[in-house]
Amino acid sequence: MKDSIHHPPSIIHHPFFLLALDEARRAGERGEVPVGAVVERGGEVLAAAGNEREARHDPTAHAEMLAIRDAARLLGGWRLPGCTLYVTIEPCPMCAGAIYQARIERLVYGAADEKAGAAGTLFDITGDQRLNHQVEVVAGVMAAESAVLLKDFFSRKRMVDGG
Repeated sequence: MKDSIHHPPSIIHHPFFLLALDEARRAGERGEVPVGAVVERGGEVLAAAGNEREARHDPTAHAEMLAIRDAARLLGGWRLPGCTLYVTIEPCPMCAGAIYQARIERLVYGAADEKAGAAGTLFDITGDQRLNHQVEVVAGVMAAESAVLLKDFFSRKRMVDGG
């Protein structure tokens, strides 16, 4: 993992992360992969979303993308200075690219994604020094809770799908 990834006590990020977990649970209840995201600035929640790929028939409707779009719309611009994005799983390359493009200051995520993580696990888009903006990354906040949501969702899905 890269040097800019921090593992501070979860209590600092707890209230916003609980909201991201709630969004993830709701997404799972709708049959979506249970991922939730929250954009916060100055202690105020600007946007919160869960995955909606199935409902929207849209491969880009990840929780992070939806929350970033809503926050940008609220702020009236594509840059999100001073914002923190809380997400229950490490962002994929698409979402990490959007985080970079939006100039989000800090990313706080729960479970690492060994198969598609782009914030230090498999790729490091958020910390790539060749880019003109790097994101502070806080990894592993409420990772166990985040991972359980995903594990339970896919276990149920395998049972239903017969595999």
